Amino acid sequence: MVDIEKCATKESDARLESIASVTVVDDHSSALPRSSLLVAGQKESDPADGGVQAWLTVFGAFMALFCTFGQLNSFGTFQSWYAEHQLRHLPPSTIAWIGSLQLWVFFFSGGFVGRFFDAYGPRVIMLPGTVVLTFSIMMTSISTQYYQYILSQGILFGLGVGMIFYPPLAAISTHFSRYRATALGIGIAGSGVGGVVYPIMFQQLFARVGFAWAVRISGFVSLSLCILAIATVTKRPSITQQCASWINVEMFKDTCFVLITIASILISLGLFIPFFYIVDYAIDHGIAPSTAFYVLAVMNAGGILGRLAPAFLSDAIGRFNTIVPCAFLAGLSVLVFWIFTKSLVSIMLFAMVYGFFSGAFNALIIPCIAQISEMREIGTRIGVLYSIISFPSLCGGPAAGALLKLGNGSYTGMIMLSGISVIAGSFFLLWARITINTRALACV
Repeated sequence: MVDIEKCATKESDARLESIASVTVVDDHSSALPRSSLLVAGQKESDPADGGVQAWLTVFGAFMALFCTFGQLNSFGTFQSWYAEHQLRHLPPSTIAWIGSLQLWVFFFSGGFVGRFFDAYGPRVIMLPGTVVLTFSIMMTSISTQYYQYILSQGILFGLGVGMIFYPPLAAISTHFSRYRATALGIGIAGSGVGGVVYPIMFQQLFARVGFAWAVRISGFVSLSLCILAIATVTKRPSITQQCASWINVEMFKDTCFVLITIASILISLGLFIPFFYIVDYAIDHGIAPSTAFYVLAVMNAGGILGRLAPAFLSDAIGRFNTIVPCAFLAGLSVLVFWIFTKSLVSIMLFAMVYGFFSGAFNALIIPCIAQISEMREIGTRIGVLYSIISFPSLCGGPAAGALLKLGNGSYTGMIMLSGISVIAGSFFLLWARITINTRALACV
């Protein structure tokens, strides 16, 4: 228990040391790349862990993620609506390409957005991102054909989300060190709150004002919240002058970063499948469509707690020590819980449990990357990671839809794909954790 008890003390002591004099944790770590040995308090320019600007940035991130990733997490609502209305002549796997393109463009844009953030700060990206996001939503409201939804809701919306999503989270990492995971968890919780509000809002507005005005109303809400985020999100000024190069191949020589990347590829392949298909699954098991919409809201509600509690815990016991079991349990819940759910109560319980553990992964992956990175390259590394995992994210939804069609309406195939890929990714996260420190009780 000594390692855990001294975790906070080590981080505080490390603030008195320079990067050149970082002490290796143990003999097993001596051969690791320098970035793999960095912990939160050992950056070359240590954040102050708080202050008005720091917490305003957290607030702005919450607002930004509420209206961006929160909406993106609500695509299951659109998937179900399109299948019954505008795109009812198309199979679910084809409709799922809209949501998958959202994810792909959103993730792939991370590399460019992260590099611009490191060079110029958040507002240079968030201002045009707000324009793109609002325009895409308004274009979705007047779309009638499949290709129009692909262009507006798939490509443009995904790009707008990426330009608003990454800068606030990278900015938080420049303001916090010891409590970085907690601060990021609060910011990322905005996506969970948005994921609860938007499905319910859309379900109510679709019935009262119709599809077009429901989407337009969400556009006006997004515009307002993005403006608020732009006004409050800042990057710590003392580190804006120096940034990583556009293409830094050195990061791929960092064993820990490579293992996290492989883990994220596997996890992202299956992580979003329940979000895409849980509404259809509920309807196919006899749940009324008006009620099935709330299942997605419950899943995102679980994600709110999952983004907060594990993040807070990880600042005490270690970020890798927390993300590994959370990722594993997310996959396990799919295999041993979702596959057996038939009633509304059991589906709701699964949605809550899966939302919690998947939310924990989403909240902790960025603190893990920040922990092994120098301050000047945090934005670039986060962006590169998300660009890489854009490709499995693109394939996950359509692959699940194809398995659904191949199984003649059986969800077993897609459930197996989702659960196995997430569990496999959790083992690579465990490998990354062991690479940093082999001690079982070490605070990593």
